[in-house]
Amino acid sequence: MAKELATENLKFDEEKAKMSPNKKGGWITFPFIAGSILGVGLASGGATSNLLVYLVQKYNVRSIDAAQIVNIISGTMSLAPVIGAIVADAFFGCYSVLVFCSAIQLLSLVIFTLTAVIQSLRPTPCAVPGTDTCQTASKGQLTMLYGGVALLCIATAGTRFNQATMGASQFDRVEDQAIFFNWFFIFMYTAAIASSTAIVYIQDSVSWVTGFALGMGASAVSLVFLLLGSKYYHKPAPQGSPFTGLARVVVATLRKLKVQMEPQTTASYFHGNDDMASSIPGPSFSIFNRAALIAEGDTSPDGSIVKPWKLCSVREVEDFKAIIRLLPLWSSSIFVSISIGCQLNLSVLQALTMDRSIGPHFSIPAGSMIVPSFVSFVVFLTLLDRVLFPIWHWLTHHTPSPLQRIGIGQFINAISMMSSALVERRRAAVINRHEAEVHPGWIVPLSAVWLMLPLALAGGAEALHFPGQVGLYYQEFPKALKNTSTGMVAVIIALGFYLSTAFLGVIRDVTTWLPDDLNRSRLEKVYWVIAILSTINFGYYLVCAKFYKYQNTNNSTEKVSVGEMPAI
Repeated sequence: MAKELATENLKFDEEKAKMSPNKKGGWITFPFIAGSILGVGLASGGATSNLLVYLVQKYNVRSIDAAQIVNIISGTMSLAPVIGAIVADAFFGCYSVLVFCSAIQLLSLVIFTLTAVIQSLRPTPCAVPGTDTCQTASKGQLTMLYGGVALLCIATAGTRFNQATMGASQFDRVEDQAIFFNWFFIFMYTAAIASSTAIVYIQDSVSWVTGFALGMGASAVSLVFLLLGSKYYHKPAPQGSPFTGLARVVVATLRKLKVQMEPQTTASYFHGNDDMASSIPGPSFSIFNRAALIAEGDTSPDGSIVKPWKLCSVREVEDFKAIIRLLPLWSSSIFVSISIGCQLNLSVLQALTMDRSIGPHFSIPAGSMIVPSFVSFVVFLTLLDRVLFPIWHWLTHHTPSPLQRIGIGQFINAISMMSSALVERRRAAVINRHEAEVHPGWIVPLSAVWLMLPLALAGGAEALHFPGQVGLYYQEFPKALKNTSTGMVAVIIALGFYLSTAFLGVIRDVTTWLPDDLNRSRLEKVYWVIAILSTINFGYYLVCAKFYKYQNTNNSTEKVSVGEMPAI
């Protein structure tokens, strides 16, 4: 249905373009933006999906160290798009940032390819990865590799969110924007699955040079597609970032901490031109009411603001308070991301020690073990949207609220961590039966397919709690701040990856559970700790959800569409 409507709209836009040559935007831009999305996704995934294995096998990095490094990189790539969106909104506009960062991505893939082509850019290969005899990479070699990683992070900052914003800005109708968002996430996940399977397989089974070169080619194609559509795009000018308004409330409050807050009237506060012109700030979080209090010299004779970083409107103050009310719920999702970050990278390390063969001629690349999570996310989300939520509505006469979706997702996530612990117990039992054969690099005679069930459960959990969070933030955020809702989830994901690195570091410092040789580890205990903490975190979430009151009650059971999904 979406495809048919897109085709009809494309024909309609082409006819309009013929009648009105100066008309910009519309479905005529869709093929160019779609090519850019697919190319960027393939290039980014081709460089990062198998990066953990690349560090272990080609740079002789110890396995747990490599997992922590990849977590830091993943966290940075999740947080960077928030900064990129702010820069685009406030200064340069989406199109300029997209072109610049697409070119940066191409340069980063050139560097990755060079590290695979030129032997001197890597340490001497190690016969048995993870042993003390392995040569470590030099500072120059690591600088080259991490330089490519840094450029890739900059590229991701300017492309991931801005592609969605750029595409949506081509349409005036909300229906067209919703269809575009659906296709945006379809293309994004398609690229992620393709890069985590086909490109990773080529890197493992053909050569790293070919794998990185394919990513480089995809990046070049992405840039070409983006530039070819330039004359058709509607390119909105930068409007300023809504985050600036939030920062102004904090700064204005700090600058007026010594102001006496005696009983005030409506005239004591600055309102501007909004629908709160006859009200005063609410009593909750009253310390921030100072930001809207008019002091001498704050306004000009015509009523406009003279010092914007010392005075905010009542609306801006109340918008800031709405964000504060959501912070406890937001914080309850951070450990979910920590558990996901640990599970994904540890599963790749487990796969490196297990039998990954399927039949006599094919072996699953270890970097592809994350694919079940992606596939489960897409399948489960489709089932929710088309089957499970309609059944729920038929039985209860309402759609699950965002808080209910998040809660169910967190519960399933805890179950996923428990199942990872059980799979590791089975792997450890096989190792114990072959104790005499165990040595560094020994492959456990147990199929890595066992790892797919916990990852599939994790993907299903993500399909509930991440879109549920976006739905909650979109519903509850003030009107002027709706576009920041996805950014809130991106920050959670970034913090999760960063803190998962710290979490594994603490485990290594206070226990002996994570030696570099995973076959001598006590990984089962690590997973049980994560499962227990996930369960405790779920209890914390239930408390936060119980005391939270919807501000926009008319929309509390509104159905969330695929277009409201975050970018993970």
